[in-house]
Amino acid sequence: MMQQYLRIKSDHPTTLVFYRMGDFYELFFDDAEKASRLLGITLTQRGSSNGNPIKMAGVPFHAVEQYLAKLVKLGESIAICEQIGDPATSKGPVERKVVRVITPGTLTDSDLLPEKAERPLLALNSSTQRKNVTIGLAWLSMASGALKLMEFTVEAQQVETRLKQELERIAPAEILLPGGIDQAFEEYAQARNTLVPDWHFDSEHGGKALLEQLQVATLSGFGADRLDPAIGAAGALLRYAQSTQSQGLQHVRTLTVESENEFIGLDAATRRNLELTESLRNQDNAPTLFSLLDHCRTAMGSRLLRHWLHHAPRDQRIAVGRHTAINALMRADATGGISSTLASVPDIERITTRIALMSARPRDLAGMRNGLQQLPSLRTYVSMCNKDADAPLLKSIHDALATPGECLDLLERAIAMEPAAMVRDGGVIARGYDAELDELRGLSENAGQFLIDLETRERERTGIANLRVEYNKVHGFYIEVTHGQTDKVPDDYRRRQTLKNAERYITPELKAFEDKALSAQERALTREKFLYDQLLQQLLLHIPVLQSIAHALAQLDTLVSLADHALRNNWCAPQLVAEPAIAIAQGRHPVVENHIERFIANDCVLNDERRLLLITGPNMGGKSTYMRQVALITLLAYVGSFVPAASAVIGPIDRIFTRIGAADDLAGGRSTFMVEMTESAAILNGATEHSLVLMDEVGRGTSTFDGLALAWAIARHLIETTRSFTLFATHYFELTQLPEAHQTAANVHLSAVEHKDRIVFLHAVQTGPASQSYGLQVAQLAGVPQVVIRAARRHLASLEAHSVQQTPQFDLFTERDNATSEPEIVVPQLSIMDEALEDIDPDALSPREALDALYRLKELSKQSGRSGR
Repeated sequence: MMQQYLRIKSDHPTTLVFYRMGDFYELFFDDAEKASRLLGITLTQRGSSNGNPIKMAGVPFHAVEQYLAKLVKLGESIAICEQIGDPATSKGPVERKVVRVITPGTLTDSDLLPEKAERPLLALNSSTQRKNVTIGLAWLSMASGALKLMEFTVEAQQVETRLKQELERIAPAEILLPGGIDQAFEEYAQARNTLVPDWHFDSEHGGKALLEQLQVATLSGFGADRLDPAIGAAGALLRYAQSTQSQGLQHVRTLTVESENEFIGLDAATRRNLELTESLRNQDNAPTLFSLLDHCRTAMGSRLLRHWLHHAPRDQRIAVGRHTAINALMRADATGGISSTLASVPDIERITTRIALMSARPRDLAGMRNGLQQLPSLRTYVSMCNKDADAPLLKSIHDALATPGECLDLLERAIAMEPAAMVRDGGVIARGYDAELDELRGLSENAGQFLIDLETRERERTGIANLRVEYNKVHGFYIEVTHGQTDKVPDDYRRRQTLKNAERYITPELKAFEDKALSAQERALTREKFLYDQLLQQLLLHIPVLQSIAHALAQLDTLVSLADHALRNNWCAPQLVAEPAIAIAQGRHPVVENHIERFIANDCVLNDERRLLLITGPNMGGKSTYMRQVALITLLAYVGSFVPAASAVIGPIDRIFTRIGAADDLAGGRSTFMVEMTESAAILNGATEHSLVLMDEVGRGTSTFDGLALAWAIARHLIETTRSFTLFATHYFELTQLPEAHQTAANVHLSAVEHKDRIVFLHAVQTGPASQSYGLQVAQLAGVPQVVIRAARRHLASLEAHSVQQTPQFDLFTERDNATSEPEIVVPQLSIMDEALEDIDPDALSPREALDALYRLKELSKQSGRSGR
């Protein structure tokens, strides 16, 4: 047996082999040690190999799913080795074979997969031409059968950045890489990945594999005929996926080719900062945009909603089609009825996959039957919603929800109303479906009445009043007589077992019945297993229509979820236009508004004449919330959702960038400022005039003048060169002069008022720059000791009093003919400055008047310097 195990293990050296022995899956040697440590199961030993004891650990076969789930979560792969031979006829060890390999990217079991997220398998390939690198991606969601390809070409130094962006979007559970790993992929060699031979990525073989899988003569119809690196990746992907399942992939029947410009670009930092599906707080129950909008009643709908949030199409027609469908659902007031009906629909998408892989369980098929029975009701609702509205998306959903009569009839006839969990338990096939099975079940089920009749007759014949005829799985049928009555036992009784208080017997009649009944029961289970496998084969023919139904149900569920949220929270339909514009009236942050008592709504206007908003105001004043809500409203509009605003008019958007928050990357050897500058560089290199850019507190990680100079230069580049729509938040009040030199920039601020050394945040966006940052007041709110606050106030007063005397006076925003010339340093006389300051009442000045006064003081200081006073 160990020789057999070692042969199997040699084919799976890096995989945990679950070796079936009776009612257990056993692991041996290093696998046993590892499983014992990871699963917390007992490590034992049995026998020896080369003089060393064989380490051994095992788990019960009926509870294996919980152990597999834990291992997969830890990133492990498992080979399931089953007994395929007949123990009755085997000489030596029963023949065993690896029937399935479970890896993080090839999961299909409901117990192993997250219900509301995909876990795709992805393959990476590349080709290099001069200074450019073409990256080919192919990824497959094994649980749904969705196969996708993509290629992009970038300069060699940009491969890492662009690749990270795509991997963040796709979020693969496992990555396949060439064995001779390319330098561009070195970073991912330490991640959850699998190295496969280079020749698996051959584009010619990959093309043949795709043609065979899709059963087509050319890939031109999919737009994939010239994507050689991506086709090579797809070939490696299909080979690996088929090997893990030990069979073909019947459910992979379509191919989607994605282009670079198909979706609004979101890099990893933007997805993180906007908290689309993952919270910055890294808490399971922390709110995200997905958790807020997910009112879906099916897992299929939740997964599609998650996909939409990460894949907002740039094509406005797609979003407008979704807006129209949501509006029709809201007007017909059908969301409640559809939701309650969808609650009875199981995960048809994943059940279909398990049918294709011949791993569907009886209750999967019962759920499929019950779900298909809801289709007529759902079609009626959709037809009602589309009656007075022209919503093409609802019409396509209505057409796709046509009941597959032949498939449903087969399930209704074949599957019992409440089948057992496993086929091996029996009671799965419905009565009346198969005459032979019904006859065998009749023999087995009539045993109860036979035993009652036999017990009655034997009591009369022997005179033993407490005689019992019973059955157990170990000893079969028997007649039990207590010790005090054994002298009345007839001669034809044969002792079967002696107990402490009784004897158990068998008679020729009971033995004959036992052979017949047990044989019928065993034959019934065998027949039921045969019929179930036959049923799965018949259902394979219906996979395409079931996949179409699943997609339509997911779309309907997602649209109803968005419509329901819009109704509950007074969201409006955005207007998408061809002209560059973001005009949001009374916009709100979709997540924050649900977690505070009163949210202050604000406007945002960006257009060709107003492309950069310079945002000032106190910490905690709401600058980041305001910036994020503009980005989220823009993204939601292109996702196809209604938005949290009184109105929203949004023009073309190709990418959304964010540079928000401070975080270091210690493992990567990058400081907070380095991370900040890396993200800023990605924005400056990638943003276009159709991009939306959020930049918060750029330049705060270095010295004051370095940071101020960088912030000014970055802001000016965004205004003059990039010309993207930009929200630029800063505490550098010197930057508020930018709008004077650049007409497309404007100052706004988040208002606050000070009362008795305390600050009240108004969270309202107003025109003009802020008057101060209120840093000490915020520090006081944070709990900084009063002694520290008082000391800070004294030092601040000292700094302000001496800043005019000792700070070099020069204009940061004036270009100098001689870049190396030193700024002119002027030390004004205190008496002159005091006289000028006496005429100024700071509390009575508007922001504009304050700026004018500052210029007068500056001119006065120059005149004082020239006169020597």
